[in-house]
Amino acid sequence: MTGTPVNPSPLAASDAPDRIPPSFRAYVVERTGDRLDQGVRTLTSGDLPAGGTVIRVDWSAVNFKDGMVATPGNRVARVSPLVPGVDLVGTVVVSDRIPSGVPVIVHGYDLGVAHHGAFAEYARVPSDWIVPLPPGLSPRRAAVIGTAGFTAALSVDRLVHHGLHPGQGPVLVTGASGGVGSMAVALLAERGYEVVASTGKTAEHDYLRALGASAVIGRHELHPDPERTLGPERWAAAVDCVGGTTLAQVLRCVRYGGAVAASGLTGGNTVETTVYPFIVRDVALLGVDTVRTPHDRRVATWSELETAYPGPLLDGMVASEIGLDGIGTALRSIADGSVRGRILVRPGSSA
Repeated sequence: MTGTPVNPSPLAASDAPDRIPPSFRAYVVERTGDRLDQGVRTLTSGDLPAGGTVIRVDWSAVNFKDGMVATPGNRVARVSPLVPGVDLVGTVVVSDRIPSGVPVIVHGYDLGVAHHGAFAEYARVPSDWIVPLPPGLSPRRAAVIGTAGFTAALSVDRLVHHGLHPGQGPVLVTGASGGVGSMAVALLAERGYEVVASTGKTAEHDYLRALGASAVIGRHELHPDPERTLGPERWAAAVDCVGGTTLAQVLRCVRYGGAVAASGLTGGNTVETTVYPFIVRDVALLGVDTVRTPHDRRVATWSELETAYPGPLLDGMVASEIGLDGIGTALRSIADGSVRGRILVRPGSSA
């Protein structure tokens, strides 16, 4: 994919950062037979991919895909050794296209999957992967939004394009206490929608109401009348961050003409359903991909995200802030579903 060259205007380059040092720290996952060896290592500039732009990584965040990369037997990591980290917010050091000192965002493409990612003090990426940091966002808050907020924004945009507008009825968000779910709840509420948040974590009900959910329900409440092919028409639309059985149950209960924007697979990558929601209730299933999103749409979406969330609300989504030494524990936590909101990573910190 050939992206649009990054134009730093209206951003002004800050004082140019130091050149890349002879060595730097990174969290590395390496496959050795049936085992994954992982931990913080010292790398050199020669360990980085060739070409493109060198970025000092100021912030990252831990995502579910990062947890998958660090799980033995996974099919997500496509190279070994690999520096994970699919979210990157940093400062340009050396580039073939962008002035040094410009703050930038990178996510999607092969980052942290088949190309060394953000869990390092420095990264090198193709220049056409880069989006300038919107001037109204601090690097830290951009990292809080990250892939999770970007996915939530694309999900809501898909539903709006399908015809959803405030006042049509409740919009369900599944997996609501996770990164994408939290962002979707907050974004929908900010836009005036009636949001119903679904979570399996009873301890997170107050957190979700603080994000704007008008009601919070448990997973078991998604399964009314399980013997019926179709359930009651409950939801005007839904943002599904779970997949699997949850997605199948949501589809059964969407109102006539509604839609579900699906982006998650924490509940499984298969969906057993019937054609009835689609041909009897005219329900649409809308897939949401953030890996291959065209560059111009990335820039436009991040421009919208610049003012989409109040700053204090974003700060309240941060579950913890860690350095590279805390990544192993964070990856295990996010893989087993015990994380609420966002875990931020500051590679240069000793936290």
